Amino acid sequence: MAERSSTMKTPLNKALAQRRSKRRYSRRSCGEGTYLGYTSGRQTVLKIPTSRKKPKSRDITNQVDPDQVALLVKKEWHLSYVTPLYQFRYTMLKTYSKELSAFLVSEKQQGQTIETGQELCFKVNISVVLGLAETNQDAETIYIQILSKQVFAAKDEAQKVVWSGLLTCINGDVDYLRSLPPEFVSLPLLCTSGPESLSALVKSWLKKTFDCCFGPICITSTNLQWLAALWTGCHPTKNIQYLKLAWTIPTQPPMDVTYKVNPQDVWKLWDSARLDDGAEDSINIEEVNSFIRGLQTHFFRHFRLDLSAGSLMRVSTALGSAHHSGKIKITSPDYMTTVLQLLTECALLKMPI
Repeated sequence: MAERSSTMKTPLNKALAQRRSKRRYSRRSCGEGTYLGYTSGRQTVLKIPTSRKKPKSRDITNQVDPDQVALLVKKEWHLSYVTPLYQFRYTMLKTYSKELSAFLVSEKQQGQTIETGQELCFKVNISVVLGLAETNQDAETIYIQILSKQVFAAKDEAQKVVWSGLLTCINGDVDYLRSLPPEFVSLPLLCTSGPESLSALVKSWLKKTFDCCFGPICITSTNLQWLAALWTGCHPTKNIQYLKLAWTIPTQPPMDVTYKVNPQDVWKLWDSARLDDGAEDSINIEEVNSFIRGLQTHFFRHFRLDLSAGSLMRVSTALGSAHHSGKIKITSPDYMTTVLQLLTECALLKMPI
């Protein structure tokens, strides 16, 4: 399997394709296709916490407990969708914590393999992350933390965190959320960090307790392009340090291409891709397409390899990274809600009707 990499100057004036007028698409039902594949109508315009001339970050620590924010960043999360939870009650989080803890201990005693060593004592903390919700229709985010201690550990030895989970809904589709019966709570995006065996057990408990089901989320090539554009747009205030893209080209054998771009060059390309009549606090699909075409055009000029024939598999900057397989790491809290908004849309789109 071959791999090529390039660090180069990005074209500033020639690489932009002809700009088309902006289009707007109404929200469609889950599962319906568009010319953008798995991209829904909401993703033709994505709100971002930056302006075109003077980018501004949204410091969520002003409205979210900084200690809780610290639990969310710098972890690699695996993504799943979750159907609405039946009879979920925020007033019963302590009860749910005890029930999940007892469930894990029971499964361990019955011989269930859990990839955390010889721990037998599990403690579960289920809490609310207040301040992440963007609209009145969004349910408050739930954070699940599993702690454990070795069987023969000293009494004063602290428990260690062995698994973390996040159930969230950021800027969920309003029509869909309003259509749900009152006994259902929609937290469509599940992010998990920890052993897969524990993830499977937590999902099993959630399924039995709230009559929900799960499925994997793959981050499509189009959504990876959104993230590349979003993180690039953050450069003037947060310094993305680099933009690294990885494509898979359908040759025989398949070819992996790694493409690394200087941050100043990629920022200038993104700034030139912005539409003159575009909203300053949002980006749209035309701008994203123009930005990616500019990168692909320059690569073709140097290597005579058409990246548009392949699939974008990974995006990485100092602000975060995402992989097609459904893994993501967010290292800056300033743009967390925007990324979670995009992932919420992905989860709602993948959810069965």
